[in-house]
Amino acid sequence: MALVYAPSSVAVGAPKTTILLVDDDPFQANAHRLALERYFPNIERVTGASEAFIRLGEPEFQETLALILVGLSLPGVGSPAIVSELRSRLPHVPVLVIGRRGETATDYTSEKVGFLPSGSPGSELLAAVRKVLAARLRQVA
Repeated sequence: MALVYAPSSVAVGAPKTTILLVDDDPFQANAHRLALERYFPNIERVTGASEAFIRLGEPEFQETLALILVGLSLPGVGSPAIVSELRSRLPHVPVLVIGRRGETATDYTSEKVGFLPSGSPGSELLAAVRKVLAARLRQVA
């Protein structure tokens, strides 16, 4: 039986249903969205860290946020630094990283950061998202 997260209005005690997709590659972002949207319809994409930090500064958005999915490939500030900052701002929200070429899980040391190697198929992405969210639900319960 598939676990389906249905959209809901923001209310006290409302389930957290939004996935923030931080991805600078439109092709990859679309592929990630397609892999997830059947089971997780509330996916909001931003194209970089600055946009992500703006959204994360909005209390209404934070109330619905279940997961941050990071898939950045542009040069500059690397994903580990961005993920570290995301974790410091919202330590209760899990982060799943879709690695860049050359990155490994050992580049990310936080216990609430999952890692998926670059080029993983959509089915593995869906399984990883389910696993991270299931772990979060166990912690809340």
